[in-house]
Amino acid sequence: MTRQAAIPESGAQVRTAARRSGGSLGRGETLAGLLFVSPMLVGVFVLVLVPIVATLALSFADWNFVQGWNGIKWIGFDNFHKLFQDSLFIRTIRNNLLFLLAVPVYMIVSMALAVLIDRYVYLKGYFKVAYFMPYISNIVAVAVVWQVLFQPSYGPINEVLKTIGFSHPPKWLADPHYALASIMMITVWISIGFNLIIYIAGLQSIPRDLYEAADIDGANAWTKFARITFPMLSPTSFFLLVTGIISTFKVFDVIAVTTQGGPIGSTSLMVWYLYDQAFTNLKIGYASSVAAVLFLFVLLITFAQWGIQKKWVNY
Repeated sequence: MTRQAAIPESGAQVRTAARRSGGSLGRGETLAGLLFVSPMLVGVFVLVLVPIVATLALSFADWNFVQGWNGIKWIGFDNFHKLFQDSLFIRTIRNNLLFLLAVPVYMIVSMALAVLIDRYVYLKGYFKVAYFMPYISNIVAVAVVWQVLFQPSYGPINEVLKTIGFSHPPKWLADPHYALASIMMITVWISIGFNLIIYIAGLQSIPRDLYEAADIDGANAWTKFARITFPMLSPTSFFLLVTGIISTFKVFDVIAVTTQGGPIGSTSLMVWYLYDQAFTNLKIGYASSVAAVLFLFVLLITFAQWGIQKKWVNY
């Protein structure tokens, strides 16, 4: 009996030791993992989370940072009250909403080019690089080139328009009626390359069996695009739509180089208005309230997109 009782006791000791060793191994792996990701976590905390919290807090204050920390005066919701009575800010919201129209334009152009390049064009690698170059090029250089192209007096675009019969072509960036459309054209030209590469990757993931079955049924090219290609690309389109809309609320560099929000505020978007209030007028609290509203807009639009994607995205 003594010997038989000792056997389970020995097995229990082995299992206990195994659990202890496994637990210590798990704790060691967890510690090693935390050490590896800690630089990223520290960076996210210091560079992302802290600024977000500070911006939300300062949106309730009146502060000129030249005065130092002692110059902070808490004023509650006064910044937001002034904000929605500011006609220039209301105009920036309207400009941002109009700027959203650039997203479906370059998505449609990118999808059409992706289909053509993927199926009907030789030297696919050349065309991918050619269209992707504007996206990876220095934005300042791109903006300067487009400034020359849009030059009202001797720019190449207006010279071409004059040769085909337009006696008074638009002044583009210098005209309040055409300036925002000109910035949108630049954005479309820059963004086509990135969307094109993503769409080509999406096209190559579509099973070829679907097209072979459609060929057997006698489907033409348009039917195959409408019934196979477009639905199968809907997850890709959804991804590009979300990222594209978010990127329109971050447009700053092209405006800073070309128009600085002019003429007469026609190209002032929310990020430029935020920058102008913070670093030109030194109204940090007021600029923080603009940032809070911008954050809310992006959040609501993203949630709306996630809500309606169930009706048109096919996974």
